Formats: sequence, structure tokens, C-alpha cells
Amino acid sequence: MHENFYHILKVYYEDTDSGGVVYYANYLKYLERARTEALFSIGFSNKKIQDQFNSLIIVKSCNIEYIKSAHLEDELKVRSFVKSITKTSFFMNQIITKNDETIVKAQVHLVFINKESKPVKIPDEIYSKFKPYFCDTIKT
Repeated sequence: MHENFYHILKVYYEDTDSGGVVYYANYLKYLERARTEALFSIGFSNKKIQDQFNSLIIVKSCNIEYIKSAHLEDELKVRSFVKSITKTSFFMNQIITKNDETIVKAQVHLVFINKESKPVKIPDEIYSKFKPYFCDTIKT
């Protein structure tokens, strides 16, 4: 059984349109925040990865399904887990829920790159820290 990263957030006025509904692009920000917090929870940050490994993690693609809207002052939970991994990239599935009801599903393809924007091997130290969060499917 794999573990999940969890991130709780509250919808602020700045996140919504005039009707109090979360603007669709803000869900991408929520997903990014959750991935950043996931990194922090295993002892890394984007800056540390850049400084220590001369690497960046970039989003290669994102497939997102909007199921229901969130509204002003809703509390949302973002659940994230690693669906699959290769030597240079991984797919992270993320689910946003409101009151335990799924409102957004996303699959994000993340790639480790060097400063020349070329894919690089995921550092072993990071790979091993992510391992408990891998789903059943691991690609080599």
C-alpha cells in the first residue's frame, strides 16, 4: 500500500470570480503548492534540489478534470501520490476534495532537468525518499 501526501488549504477571495467560484486556473496553483509541500515533507525544496543536485523539477504535462466547483472559504484537501516513475521523470496523481467529495483530478508528468533543460536521472536520495509514496506501478 502506498502513502499519500496531504495538503489542506482554504479558498480566499482572491481565488474566486465575482460569483465566489474558484477560477479554473487557480486549481493548478493549488496542485503546485501541494507538490511543493510534498517535497518539504521529505526534506527537500525546489531550491535545495537546484543547489544540491543542479537540477530542476518541471511540469512536462498536466491532465486535469474539473468535476465540481469550489467556493469562497471552502476548505480543500489535496491528496498527492506518485503513480509511476522512470529514471528521469514521474507521474503524480493529485485529487482535490471538498468535504471528502472529489472535485478535481489531475495527472501531472514531472521531469528532472539540468540547467541546460536536458532530462537527468532522479537523484537516488530523492528517489528513495519518494519510494513510500509510489503506487503499485513502477517503471524502470
